[in-house]
Amino acid sequence: MAEIVNLRQVRKRKAKEADEKVAAQNRTLFGRTKAEKKFETAVSRKAERFLDDRRLEKPTSDKLGDK
Repeated sequence: MAEIVNLRQVRKRKAKEADEKVAAQNRTLFGRTKAEKKFETAVSRKAERFLDDRRLEKPTSDKLGDK
């Protein structure tokens, strides 16, 4: 025989799991210290600068559609 399932409880459990997933994402995004945020922005800027400096073809205003 099939197991009897209470749909109300299943919906509540599913909603609780979804809320917990969102909470975990928020903890990683917003639960950082000021120093951690500053370090992360510095690393991303450094990586962006590194890639821009090594670009083979520099973007010019002509190629961006400016006339």
